[in-house]
Amino acid sequence: MPLPLLALALASFGIGTTEFVIMGLLPQLSASLHVSIPAAGQLVSGYALGVTVGAPIVAVATAPLRRKTALLVLMAMFIVGNFFCAIAPGYALLMAARVMTAFCHGAFFGTAAIVAANLVPREKRAQALSLVFAGLTLANVFGVPFGTALGLWAGWRATFWAVCAIGVVALLAIAALLPRDNAHPPTRVLAELRVLRRPQVLLTMVISTVCSASLFSVFTYIAPLLQTRAGLSPHLVTIALLLFGAGITIGNLLGGRLADWKLLPSVIMTLVASIVVLLAFTLTSRMAIPAMATLFLWGVIVFTLVPPLQYRVVQQAAEAPNMASTLNQGAFNLGNAMGAWIGGMVVPTGWSYGGLPVVGAVLALVALLLVLWAQGAEGRPVRVGQAGRA
Repeated sequence: MPLPLLALALASFGIGTTEFVIMGLLPQLSASLHVSIPAAGQLVSGYALGVTVGAPIVAVATAPLRRKTALLVLMAMFIVGNFFCAIAPGYALLMAARVMTAFCHGAFFGTAAIVAANLVPREKRAQALSLVFAGLTLANVFGVPFGTALGLWAGWRATFWAVCAIGVVALLAIAALLPRDNAHPPTRVLAELRVLRRPQVLLTMVISTVCSASLFSVFTYIAPLLQTRAGLSPHLVTIALLLFGAGITIGNLLGGRLADWKLLPSVIMTLVASIVVLLAFTLTSRMAIPAMATLFLWGVIVFTLVPPLQYRVVQQAAEAPNMASTLNQGAFNLGNAMGAWIGGMVVPTGWSYGGLPVVGAVLALVALLLVLWAQGAEGRPVRVGQAGRA
């Protein structure tokens, strides 16, 4: 991995850790802050909505800056946000600090995606994006489990202090390793806004939202699903989640290679595979080993979508990609919140947890139809059966 990409991946690792580690610390946060566990869980939703709302605001605010400078400012915001998380005396300030930290999330990944794409030859740009997002996936494999263990041992505040330290190292790495971007003038806000009128740019953002909703309609409730249907113990659920984390790491890197090969055909094939695996999960979720194997396979498939969709936005908004790239991160997080809400509507019904994979498959089908629409709108219609030969 080129050293500049390593610096961006390290920052991505820190951002991913602070986003998801809160899930493993909910009991400690609930007891420490004297709130219910559902209230503590709103710290997760607050972060996701902070990314969605904050992405365009911060993108406009950092538009006059060169990209390397913008990344340094955003990492400084990340460090300050986690500092306030670590010292928060109560729930309200912790929520405010989480939202502040979330504001830098979308703008950082949006800007980092463009910087990474410009660091490598055109034929390897999607792979460069996947290397940046590898930090986010590795956060689920290493950052979240170790952050949770640290919080259990030394208190939840220690986890945020550790994330602050990761942020400082990432900031120094970006400052030292990223080349000066004299060739890239400061972003022109009006040009960035005009590019959002392009149907293909907006359609890709909608696809990103629906794909993310498909994932989180199931994954948000994966622990109780595995416990109630497959009979997994909490310890085995942890192992299952580690397998899923390993799967999304593999899928993220695979997605970069597939996108550099054939972008939309690879997305079409991946969505078809996701639908098949989710429908199979309705059966395999009743047995421990098959359920864990399916979860790993689903992780590989579902995160294969992330680099192609992010690169698709950058590609379609090539003349002014900053705002579009950043807003696509907001689209992913909007899908997170939507998926959790849709799944929450299904669980209390007669379908219960067993219906969640069907819901995820239906949303993946909607995304597939949107991708086929996007492909047809470009004048290059691709049939699903021909995607592998395109």
